[in-house]
Amino acid sequence: MRPLTSEPDLSERVHDALLDAICSGELKAGTRLTQEDLAQRFGVSRQPVLQAMMLLRREGFLIDAGRKGVCVAPLDVQTARNLYVVRGALDGAAARLAAARYTPHLAQRGRQLLDVGRRAVASGHIPSVIEADIDFHLFVYEASGNPLIGETAQPHWQHLRRVMAAALGESDLRVSVWDEHEGILRALEAGQAAEAEALCRGHAEQMADILTGRLKVVISHAA
Repeated sequence: MRPLTSEPDLSERVHDALLDAICSGELKAGTRLTQEDLAQRFGVSRQPVLQAMMLLRREGFLIDAGRKGVCVAPLDVQTARNLYVVRGALDGAAARLAAARYTPHLAQRGRQLLDVGRRAVASGHIPSVIEADIDFHLFVYEASGNPLIGETAQPHWQHLRRVMAAALGESDLRVSVWDEHEGILRALEAGQAAEAEALCRGHAEQMADILTGRLKVVISHAA
């Protein structure tokens, strides 16, 4: 995290920088944060830091830990599973709608995102893999034509990103994810609404099982 220059939206920029550090795993669960230290690290006054920390508490990324002060919230297996249940429902609904209105232009964009994802896998850079994965699912939401799906999912994506950053790591899983994404694209291109919905739901359920299983291991090692 580098110092930030002073601008009217400085508290938002501090918030976004802290959020990125938490979701990427740079700031681990249980890490103690103080206004003074963060203000010094960012090169700003305490006021924007206070505002950013208050918002991050409301969003569930920071907690008050008694004598320890404010800390990065712990990762929770059941919360992660709940997130994937919600995502599976939204992904399925989006895919069903997208299949009915999938144009050649959307098909081209989908294939481009698939190529980006596979290149990210080949690079071995986990943050790029996660970013490509999120972009793929946001594309399906957009293709649905129903903006409320993306708006409903929006508050949950950073929590999902945090789960993926903590638990996603093995190259064979990263490859299989994009094989499943390709299957979803094929169903969309063929206009197979029920198949696209089923594939998206199944994909989310499988990822929930795999990632929550790995998350249990991560949490146990950190304890």
